[in-house]
Amino acid sequence: MPAGPSHPPYLTTAGTYVVDCGWLLHEDRAGPELSRDMSMIVRNGRIEAIRPHDSTLALPRLDARAHLVLPGLISGHTHVIAGLPTRGVIEKGRPYMRPLELLGGLDADDLDTLTAANLAEMVRSGCTAQLEMSLTLDQARAYVRVARRWGVRGFPAVMVPGSERLAAIWFRANDRVLIDAIPEIVAGIEAGRDFARETGSDALMRPMMAAHATDTQTPETLEALRAAVAEIGGGLHIHIAQRVTEREAVERLWGRSPVRFLEEHGLFGHGPVFGAHMTAVDWAADADLLRARGVTYVHCPSAGGAGVSTQPYPEALFAGVPAGIGLDTHSNDMLENLKLAVIKGRVRAAARQAAGHAAVRAPTADDAVASATRVLADGLGRPDLGRLSVGACADFAAVDVSGPLVGSGALPPEPLNNLLYANGTAVRHVVIDGRFKLLDGRFLPEDEDRLRARAGRVMERIWERLEAERWFDAHA
Repeated sequence: MPAGPSHPPYLTTAGTYVVDCGWLLHEDRAGPELSRDMSMIVRNGRIEAIRPHDSTLALPRLDARAHLVLPGLISGHTHVIAGLPTRGVIEKGRPYMRPLELLGGLDADDLDTLTAANLAEMVRSGCTAQLEMSLTLDQARAYVRVARRWGVRGFPAVMVPGSERLAAIWFRANDRVLIDAIPEIVAGIEAGRDFARETGSDALMRPMMAAHATDTQTPETLEALRAAVAEIGGGLHIHIAQRVTEREAVERLWGRSPVRFLEEHGLFGHGPVFGAHMTAVDWAADADLLRARGVTYVHCPSAGGAGVSTQPYPEALFAGVPAGIGLDTHSNDMLENLKLAVIKGRVRAAARQAAGHAAVRAPTADDAVASATRVLADGLGRPDLGRLSVGACADFAAVDVSGPLVGSGALPPEPLNNLLYANGTAVRHVVIDGRFKLLDGRFLPEDEDRLRARAGRVMERIWERLEAERWFDAHA
């Protein structure tokens, strides 16, 4: 950082400063454009100007001349608190529901601690906004408390049914369990609506409604959900056809595909709709409807744990359905998930083509960056997010694409491709609404070492409970 005040005001307030960029991914009239040696002027949380490098501006400056400056990355699907409780214990095929159920025994301080530890990882990997599907009402409130304290942009919602009762309904042996749960699911939807009301909307926080999935809903609950979505106005966040068993259950009970089930009950057309996973969607039958209704598919490359599965990202790209990227649960590294989206997408596309399925398109790094920025912003109806242009919100991340393991010692000629060799440790600066959250790799909102130590103590109690239940042995 050039000479200046010891604590420049732009670190914590939305002041005025210049970002000198090695590469800048910004918008021109034709769309996204990569330009070299640019200066971006930020004033009061907005981008005031973008121009070729200008050393004459008498303003505080951020030196990002060895970096690629990107729009802030948006995660289109998160359960923020759930990363640490599941990471490293489910990779041998263990089910993740029990660790998540144990979160229900935590008090507000512990919920805030785990939420903060996970959210800090997301922010330091360049993720400036999350579409958050909290597993319980208490977890949603914790997310809002932490995100508002730190000035992180969020679109929170409460998943219904929540993790307290989800396993019994989702993994039911008899559909009577779902029918009998209708009153409590409707009550949960009403509680999610009340949470959205109490949270309110402001410059950084806009609540949504959420449902777990189509196989844990009925016509009665979808009617209640439709009314709540229409009232709140923030849109709907839901898993859609995330497993073959979901599609089979919906077809058996209601005679429709999951996509048609939601359409039939009016869930499309009341604002943004984000559908996670869509592994069992019939793309040939439903892609036209998804496109026509403006549904955004959210691909989660690390869903289920490291290396577990692929998802139909290549199918969505081929079909022209807006395709975003989300962190989901276990990984909080946004750059790593962009890389996984490309690598796993190429593997899936090649396998599908070898099996005679031509309706796929292998993704590129350009696709992944678009999926984590402008595609999700467009799905939200927010042209001021997901792009760096004059008048847009100053949400951005600077990635070192010149340094070890990622770059070659100098600015690369095609920096988006260098992201395929990067992860969150390559992110040097993160800014949300003009305010710095990561500066030269240092997390600013809170002492990160103390936060991780507190989170570790909470996690040790969860592991002790799992050990006492012989959970590790039962699922060895």
